[in-house]
Amino acid sequence: MATRKEFMNSAVQGSANDGKTKRYRPPIRFGMGGVPLGNEFSIVTDKDAFATLEAAWSIGVRYFDVSPWYGLGLAERRFGGFLHDKKRSDYVISSKVGKLLKASKRAHKDEYFRFSPSPNEVIYDYSASGVRRSIEDSLQRMGIDSLDIVFVHDLSPDNKYLPSWEDQFKIATDGAFPELTRMREEGIINGWGLGVNRPEPILRALEVADLDVCLCASQYSLIEHKNAIDNVFPVVRQKNASLVIGSALNAGFISGSARYNYGLESYKIPSAFLEKRKKLREVAADHGVDLRTAALQFSAAPDVVSSLIVGVSREQQILEDYTSMQTKIPAEFWADLKHRGLLEQNAPTPA
Repeated sequence: MATRKEFMNSAVQGSANDGKTKRYRPPIRFGMGGVPLGNEFSIVTDKDAFATLEAAWSIGVRYFDVSPWYGLGLAERRFGGFLHDKKRSDYVISSKVGKLLKASKRAHKDEYFRFSPSPNEVIYDYSASGVRRSIEDSLQRMGIDSLDIVFVHDLSPDNKYLPSWEDQFKIATDGAFPELTRMREEGIINGWGLGVNRPEPILRALEVADLDVCLCASQYSLIEHKNAIDNVFPVVRQKNASLVIGSALNAGFISGSARYNYGLESYKIPSAFLEKRKKLREVAADHGVDLRTAALQFSAAPDVVSSLIVGVSREQQILEDYTSMQTKIPAEFWADLKHRGLLEQNAPTPA
């Protein structure tokens, strides 16, 4: 596993192939996610969004992850407004495909992002032509000329908006997956994979497609990590792929938010998770450790993790998260968590 210094000091290195299978691994180990700046949880003004992006850039953050879905185009517009005049080789950026946006006077934005002013409606399209169209649209919204990574987004059983995720997966298997492989071979993108909140699509895609890296969101945190360690990581490792970890705080739950992960019913938090958070706080207090800091470092520790991305809505948050990744946590803290059964015994911990 990477040390804290190695984790933070990675720099942009072109295609960053792994040297074995020519699979692309993001060369930036710590990045900023775009969910909050798409007004997922609250209203963020353009002024505050740009201040947050400026703060991230000023401390050296050079990996940014966005999606057409985040605020129905809002996040991409904001990130692009900041990045469009930066030297393209100075940063890594990933976005998503599978959801096309179309302006409509009857857009159902309040159902998806009630705090976003977007006029767009969502059209699901996991076909080859849909992938090409989605990437072109994203580049136009952001005002940049290329993407480094493309994630096939929310092709997962937890996506209630899909009529049948398995039917859509078949469309992607015949359409999106081979098309993204072609685009990688053409040099249009460096790598691709899935961006999902559940393990099943990642495991299935690794069986049928030649992908590089997956965005594993809401699946590997201090609260929930057993399934990822036992079932996802071994397959990813066997395929010489890697993972970008998102939502290490379970959408802010670990740091105190009254929600768990995403969605309109995220406020319905299982009592077991509330109890585990309480116990984690107690152990952290015993060792003088900031729990949010521990959670971020924990999710970045496994060898299969190429990058950790954090979602922030204020400039102070990105400064705190960046600082957390460079803070020393005593080994006794991790040992105590395992002793108390709050961590799996085989869970990798930071060096």
